[in-house]
Amino acid sequence: MFVSDCLNVNEKGHLTIGGADTVDIAEKYGTPVIVYDENQIRKNCRAFVNSINEYYDGKGRVLYASKAFSCLEMCRIANEENMGLDVVSGGEIYTALKAGFPAEKMYFHGNNKSLDEIKYALESGVGRIVIDNPEELQTISELAKTTGITANIYMRIKPGIDAHTHNFIRTGQIDSKFGFALETGEAMECVKLASKAENVNLIGLHCHIGSQIFDIAPFVHAGEVMMKFIADIKNETGIVIEELDLGGGFGIKYLESDKPVKFEDYMDPVSKAVKESAEKYGVPVPFILIEPGRSIAGAEAVTLYTVGAVKKIPDVRTYVSVDGGMTDNPRYILYQSSYTVLCANKADKPRDMTVTVAGKCCESGDLIQENTDIQTVEKGDILAVLSTGAYNYSMASNYNRVPRPAVLMVKDGKARTVINRETYEDMVKNDI
Repeated sequence: MFVSDCLNVNEKGHLTIGGADTVDIAEKYGTPVIVYDENQIRKNCRAFVNSINEYYDGKGRVLYASKAFSCLEMCRIANEENMGLDVVSGGEIYTALKAGFPAEKMYFHGNNKSLDEIKYALESGVGRIVIDNPEELQTISELAKTTGITANIYMRIKPGIDAHTHNFIRTGQIDSKFGFALETGEAMECVKLASKAENVNLIGLHCHIGSQIFDIAPFVHAGEVMMKFIADIKNETGIVIEELDLGGGFGIKYLESDKPVKFEDYMDPVSKAVKESAEKYGVPVPFILIEPGRSIAGAEAVTLYTVGAVKKIPDVRTYVSVDGGMTDNPRYILYQSSYTVLCANKADKPRDMTVTVAGKCCESGDLIQENTDIQTVEKGDILAVLSTGAYNYSMASNYNRVPRPAVLMVKDGKARTVINRETYEDMVKNDI
């Protein structure tokens, strides 16, 4: 039934997360509400940090991909767990700085950073800016020159690897909006442009092949391809690439049938491929970075809803309507994402009812899961959707003027609020 070690069932038959009773949480804080287990998040952070230190001989850094879930508390946790931060907007930079996160440990990504965002990153002292196109290279060079700064940059590379995942979350193949392609020669052309650009220092490369990947082979292949390109750069330009960011995309458990790879089982073969390629091509082993986000926080949260109605359509389906939906979880309408759903106040009972979980928005597609087996539910029950820690709150919206939910963290069985529930007043504060 459970997709994470932080979940259990107590003596009341209620679902617990981090030792806290989810039914009690729903009663105290209201629904919908997203609840994280802080201890399990920290455990995941440490597993990644320890693993990269072991397999890259202390010459690596784990960056938390803040797009998965960004708030002040997550930035504080990442900092306390000795991680860097992958940021993709001025807002994510601002949030991290507000949380006291060191700017020099931030790595700024994005395929179309605005002029103001680039300026903000430079003035804030963001450690690395990952360029995505020649126009951006020129903009960074010009802005850095006017401010008297030398910007340390990476180039985002499409390694030509097609990860077996949903089309919308594949990023390593040539037909992607991100980065420079190797096959066409544009990546090498931009390296040469960067070598001549003023006030920039090309010190690293970045690649990311996709998300929710269970197969190790694409990651190994990406490491080999990127090391070959590092050797080509040295041979053609004399530039020695010092840092290599191999991205993220490690899969998590949404369903019992999902089989995610253990962190060390990924790190071991990829590190061997990087080191063997370095020896083969006669280049130094670069400082290695990786960017887990979903695999840090994704399976360590649940979203709790209250059932409002159960609508049975004979010989068609049964709809269970809840007090949230696409406003707090748009992933089903976007990707048809799979989830495990259960009744939190009947978690010890058999899942003997097949239902479609429907949200409250005025959209036929506002569904959280179709034809999923849950315990028999009725109005007033608490529904729990598991593994909602990544790309749920961060993608949340105010469609239909629905307030975004509160976010809690549980530590040692006690819950606390880390993001307040939005009010109606919050939604009109920018209206004129």
